[in-house]
Amino acid sequence: MISELTKSSLRDYFIRSFDKCRAQTLELLDSLDEETFCCQAHPDFSPVGWHLGHIAYTESLWLLERGANQNCMFPQYRKLYAADGLPKSERVQLPTIEQTRYYLNTVREKVLDYLKVVDIEPQERLWRFLLQHESQHCETACIVLKLINTPAWKQEGKLGRRWGASEMIKIPAGEFEMGSNSADALDNERAAHYVYLDTYFIDRYPITVGKYREFIESGGYENAQYWSNTGWAWLRSEQVKQPLYWPDVSHNDNHPVMGVSYYEAEAYAKFVGKRLPTEAEWEKAARWDVEANRSRTYPWGEEEPSQEFCNCAFSNIINTTQTTPVNAYPKGQSAYGMYDALGNVWEWTNSWFDAYQGFEHYPYPGYSQVYFDGKHKVLKGASWATRPTAMRASFRNWYYPHIRQIFAGFRCASSV
Repeated sequence: MISELTKSSLRDYFIRSFDKCRAQTLELLDSLDEETFCCQAHPDFSPVGWHLGHIAYTESLWLLERGANQNCMFPQYRKLYAADGLPKSERVQLPTIEQTRYYLNTVREKVLDYLKVVDIEPQERLWRFLLQHESQHCETACIVLKLINTPAWKQEGKLGRRWGASEMIKIPAGEFEMGSNSADALDNERAAHYVYLDTYFIDRYPITVGKYREFIESGGYENAQYWSNTGWAWLRSEQVKQPLYWPDVSHNDNHPVMGVSYYEAEAYAKFVGKRLPTEAEWEKAARWDVEANRSRTYPWGEEEPSQEFCNCAFSNIINTTQTTPVNAYPKGQSAYGMYDALGNVWEWTNSWFDAYQGFEHYPYPGYSQVYFDGKHKVLKGASWATRPTAMRASFRNWYYPHIRQIFAGFRCASSV
């Protein structure tokens, strides 16, 4: 049993963390009008307003109803905001912005009252899960906002040379520890385990806009030889000619390409004679410290994410609306010298999302387990819209390979 002082410190940590996270969420809410709030920008994504209401619903369900045994304060929202309540297409009839604000604030007030009296140690993992849950849904809300504003998507940046899609790092053969058993680790990250990999090479930087332009200008979207059969069928059906968030300014050439599907990433890799890395290859390059013989929490070590190390959502997520050059954070590189592993863009891998040995679902099967269906590819890293609480090298994201609406890019790998 931990000491009372430690319990008090943990309680204070959650008060500070939940307040900071919620301040960003309310900034997001304040930026919206009613039309944007209820807009379904894409069939695969719920409106921004649904995500914000779902945050309050989930917090109430797990902490107040199931934790404190309190009655549901807003039973009228149960079907609307439950993940399995309504199809995405029916989530556009939402409470107003002010009603949603009241929902968020009322639930949070009761949650903080509960936090003052609960025995926090047995519930630590649940509270950490809910903190990340809010961060993840706010990132998804940012994706929806970006879709609403596309194709008028622009970035500002400095002129710079095209950075090193061809520059690769050699990762020597050997074991490394993959996954995590930390209190922050979600169910799909557990259990930590050792994996042996043969020697391979991986790009030092994510593929940049400038490098991807070479693929477009060389006819990459018209040449079937670069595409898998499934990818080519998808391309013919969707008739896309460039990434979804393709900048219309050339001075973004040293920023990572963003808004590509797995199929586009796969095709580019073949175009340059490489392949996409497996999840294990990506994770080893991002976090294994050979000298210390251990895996780091973050590529740079154990210090929490800051503006010194990476590009992510540190404060006002509305103002953090652009990628940065792939070489902008030398202090954030891994022990092997891999840049931009966390922040900027998520990165596709060639691995299907599946359970690690010893997997146990938490806090419910629908969070991860239902997606172990052989239809979702793993993405690693984080994006400019990811909050630090949901960032670490062991974190696993997953989407269908045809999805290009997320803030995703990639880097390539090759065998010896």
